[in-house]
Amino acid sequence: MFFLSVAAIWAIASITPGPTTLLTISYCLTSSRKVAITAACGTLTGTFLWGTAGWLGINALFQAAPFAYLTLKIAGGLYLVCLGLKVFLDFRAPRGTGSQPALYVDVPLGKAYRMGLITNLANPKTALFVASLFAATMPAGTPLLYGLAAIGEMMVISAVYYTGLISLMTHPAVAARYLSAKRKIDFGVAAVFIGFGTKLLVSQR
Repeated sequence: MFFLSVAAIWAIASITPGPTTLLTISYCLTSSRKVAITAACGTLTGTFLWGTAGWLGINALFQAAPFAYLTLKIAGGLYLVCLGLKVFLDFRAPRGTGSQPALYVDVPLGKAYRMGLITNLANPKTALFVASLFAATMPAGTPLLYGLAAIGEMMVISAVYYTGLISLMTHPAVAARYLSAKRKIDFGVAAVFIGFGTKLLVSQR
């Protein structure tokens, strides 16, 4: 039941649209599939780090040192807002007329990985979510390996989700539809990034 509970809760959390999903979609539609996959790998690394932190009880650390959480929250919120503003400024650029968007770029794989990782780590609430997940589903005295297996389960679920997402968003038909609505989609992406960042900055917890 423990693993089923973790799987169900994390699957729902994974498919809920957020900054990392939007970042991956953006790379799918404006760069190569390899770049999108690399960014997803960065996101998975962040999932592992936050999963481990939550499993080790980072919630207790944040309660003992509120300044640490506040610092991470402010830094993450500012990062997401700045990322949203950048997308908004890019959205205002003229459109192209070819088969690729005007902003199509061959993003260095190292940068794509860092963007996926940092965007994931920008939200310290992920660690609190994982800590709460483990606290609610992991019985007292659960063996150490169960926690590690649960983190592995979370990563597998995330990997399956991003594999499906990238496969869908890099399909020619989907890309063609994107080109016809690029400006509206970019505006929506920018708004979501700024909204997530602002919510993180003003939230009490």
